[in-house]
Amino acid sequence: MSWMPDLEPACPDAGALDDIELLIVPRARDIGGFEVRRALPAPKRQMVGPFIFFDQMGPAEFIHGGGIDVRPHPHIGLATLTYLFRGAFQHRDSLGSDQMIHPGAVNWMVAGNGVTHSERTDAATRAAPHTLFGIQTWVALPEAQEDAPGSFEHHGADALPVLEAEGKQLRLIAGRGWGARAPVTVHSDLFYADAVLAPGARLPLPRDHEDRGLYVTEGSVLIAGDEFPAGRMMVFRPGDEITVTAGEQGARFVALGGETLNGPRYIMWNFVASSRERLEAAREAWKAGDFEHGRFRLPPGDDAEFVPYPGGPGR
Repeated sequence: MSWMPDLEPACPDAGALDDIELLIVPRARDIGGFEVRRALPAPKRQMVGPFIFFDQMGPAEFIHGGGIDVRPHPHIGLATLTYLFRGAFQHRDSLGSDQMIHPGAVNWMVAGNGVTHSERTDAATRAAPHTLFGIQTWVALPEAQEDAPGSFEHHGADALPVLEAEGKQLRLIAGRGWGARAPVTVHSDLFYADAVLAPGARLPLPRDHEDRGLYVTEGSVLIAGDEFPAGRMMVFRPGDEITVTAGEQGARFVALGGETLNGPRYIMWNFVASSRERLEAAREAWKAGDFEHGRFRLPPGDDAEFVPYPGGPGR
């Protein structure tokens, strides 16, 4: 996904909830029949661990012939992590990757010093009415990885650890937690999981990660007796024991967190970096539009158009 600055979320007072450091309410926006809700970055919280951007995509219903068309756009200094609950779309990037993603699988694209990618609904999916619902997040890279070459990994649903107990199922998408480790090649200590709980089921969050957060996608959860509906992100105090209980209709949520990075991170459009100079260099390289010899290339098979830098020329 691409950066849209007018999606800044709200951070209402969480009240007297001792376990919750911050409550974030994403702001929704319809972008041509496709709703996006952004939880990170928020006015009072830029990151949770290394997670610096968090978008809920949909749920959106598309008629025959409809779908998403996110034109090629660049990234630096981050890894994009894409995970779907329902639907499918096609990822292409300047590394030559051409990969469909389906529910339960993960696409992990490390931008490093510069990768361009697109996301579009494929022809087979457009041939019938369909739903799209998922999360895309950006994971800021450690400074040592910011100038590294880009890379791409896809792991199918059957390759990710699934932990099951009475009334609950947890799929570990990336990082480590609950005694398991996902196969995604991460560059900092983190966890990212999709949890589904039956009504009243309980799940503790790992205590050994510096930052921890939770985003409710369906149903509701109770934290220390207080109930939170879908579309809320809670950021918890470090070290506290947190147990999540599903509400009367059950719950689905994404749990995330990890170690904080050494030093600040800056965001400019679709770029993340530890210095403003890196951002400015990437901006000028993209605006130059030299996709044959410059820093950025366009994805093979999807090079007829691109997202221009805001205010700049495009096609």
